Amino acid sequence: MKYVRHAAVAGLFYPADPQELALLVDQLLEDAPAVEEAEMPVALVAPHAGYVYSGPTAAAVYRRLRSWAPAITRVVVVGPAHRVPVHHLGLSSDDAFATPLGEVPIDLEVNRVLLQNGAMIDDRAHEHEHCIEVQLPFLQRVLGDGWSLVPIIAGSGSATAIADALDGLWGRDGTLVVISSDLSHYHDLHTARRLDRDTAATIVSAAWEQLGSDDACGAVPLRGALELARRRGEHVSMVDLRTSADAAGSIDRVVGYGSFVVR
Repeated sequence: MKYVRHAAVAGLFYPADPQELALLVDQLLEDAPAVEEAEMPVALVAPHAGYVYSGPTAAAVYRRLRSWAPAITRVVVVGPAHRVPVHHLGLSSDDAFATPLGEVPIDLEVNRVLLQNGAMIDDRAHEHEHCIEVQLPFLQRVLGDGWSLVPIIAGSGSATAIADALDGLWGRDGTLVVISSDLSHYHDLHTARRLDRDTAATIVSAAWEQLGSDDACGAVPLRGALELARRRGEHVSMVDLRTSADAAGSIDRVVGYGSFVVR
């Protein structure tokens, strides 16, 4: 029997109707700056809020994958635990993740390797979690078919432990790592912009020791990715930085969004 993790936030964070969703994602991608990456990125950082708020920031970095889409056969999406406490890395026992745009198969062989190296199956953590799901429609529209998913919830763990867990996948042929994270939460607009500029500078310099949970909700996986990027001597650059107030939100309690590319 095939087990599928069905969409938990369709109709909430993004449209539940397949045609409407495809049109929205395609428009967000079309509106993003047309920047070509000279070499295939090894990793991205993208936000995970409702598309009305963080969609443009996510699209700005996903558009950069277009020319590399045929080369990408596996995407490892690592995000934080918002709903259920997770020890270290939580994997899914499902065979596929579904969105209104279709199913994406899980790379079961990579799952087995991760389990042998300390990760755990934690379906409760994935059941209602949005941080991985909201990345998938962008990946589906940019990459098309023919790629597999490794969904990971990083609930706890040192930067070194997370980096070690990702080390065998990072930069592997055909593999892209996506770190799912928003930035500051619920400050006034002026404060949020100042904090997020500082956080963006920290991310670009891969100074993971300076990154805390108040700076980014995905600090745990992000710290690990930055440790690994620094270990490998890779370059991190910022693609987009904005807040929920840039879309339609209040200026009194805003959420920050940034997207970055590692190469």
